[in-house]
Amino acid sequence: MRRALIAILAISLVGVGFSATLTYRETCGAAGGGCSVGAPGTILGYPACVYGLIMYLVIVVIASLGLRAKQ
Repeated sequence: MRRALIAILAISLVGVGFSATLTYRETCGAAGGGCSVGAPGTILGYPACVYGLIMYLVIVVIASLGLRAKQ
């Protein structure tokens, strides 16, 4: 079980890094000017990568709590 939680944590940390990079580029990128509401690829006015970042952060927290509880 511990090995599975470590694998999940490692994969989700990679996901956090990737989705954080995409989120930064979409919201703060000078070249693109950011997404506007209603633009393709937005959900409720936010780029889809924002929701991916939130999802991966939740998985990191849950996996970390699971590893902590096993000790």
